[in-house]
Amino acid sequence: MNSKVGFLVDDRYLDHAILRHSPENPERIRKLASIVRERYGNKCLPCQPRAAVAAEIEAVHSSFYLQQLREHIVRSDPYSYDRDTYLMEHSFYVAELAAGGCLELADQIMARDIDYGFAMIRPPGHHAEPGRGMGFCVFNNVSIAAQYLRRQYSLNRILILDFDAHHGNGTQEVFYDTDEVLFISVHQRGIFPFSGEMTEVGTGRGEGYTINIPVFPQFGDAEYTFLLGRILQSVVEQYLPQIILVSAGYDAHRDDTISGTLLTTEWYGLITRMLKQYAHEACGDRLLMVLEGGYNPVSLEASVLATFDSLLQPRQNKIGVFFSERANQLLKNHPLRNYWTLT
Repeated sequence: MNSKVGFLVDDRYLDHAILRHSPENPERIRKLASIVRERYGNKCLPCQPRAAVAAEIEAVHSSFYLQQLREHIVRSDPYSYDRDTYLMEHSFYVAELAAGGCLELADQIMARDIDYGFAMIRPPGHHAEPGRGMGFCVFNNVSIAAQYLRRQYSLNRILILDFDAHHGNGTQEVFYDTDEVLFISVHQRGIFPFSGEMTEVGTGRGEGYTINIPVFPQFGDAEYTFLLGRILQSVVEQYLPQIILVSAGYDAHRDDTISGTLLTTEWYGLITRMLKQYAHEACGDRLLMVLEGGYNPVSLEASVLATFDSLLQPRQNKIGVFFSERANQLLKNHPLRNYWTLT
């Protein structure tokens, strides 16, 4: 039986824009959105976003932060709030639509209208902390979706995987003290936001439920596949998540100059196939992927299309993972071994 795939994109996501150059701009997804609609419109279920309401956003962000955003939007300098995160006339509403788009897909997954969802949204979200935005991110979309699933559907085992080149510091902060959300981030070490060390494992009830995998520049398909294949296989079997959420950043691609990692377009198709298998084994195929980074429009387009192709392919029973000595060195003394058994 073919899987049911939903995708969400909206032209209003292009309204968050600035005349000056910024790596995070509407051109990232303008052409891509048209291609996805044309190529997959008859194969997937197109979904429309709604704007997240204040209570849904404030499950993650403080009301003081929201008020700060509103105050800065009316100022003449679009970078008055943050040197990377511009705020324009439509930015607040577009950010509400980004967060709400994830909630719309989450509802459809929980209703079994779709198995897998892909939210092609912007601005991205995983750097946004409860009390501030940063790194192009206004609202933490994946965190808002996770909190919504906890409150609306009483889920208490949610797995968030973040494979963006940059550490998902905001998502980590939101769930650092709970065991109801397990956060795994594989990211390049030593770059913005300069967090995500292996020793950051959570606190209180959340100890052991944050797993950071900071990798070296020049790591590519072989190392990433070994690391995520081994960790996810083991952790999914033990945690048994009820849904898998993915902060799908494509800026670790070898053609994206914002990072030094060397992932290929094909890897993004491979990790999608792996995630489908884990979602099938653990949580009835519930898988929601949320767009984060990816700043070379050419490699972003190719990688997202590889993701869609994999979402639509028949699920594979087993995907082989080859050994990588360089990657294995990272796991030898990794503190995750204090909390999880690596098979």
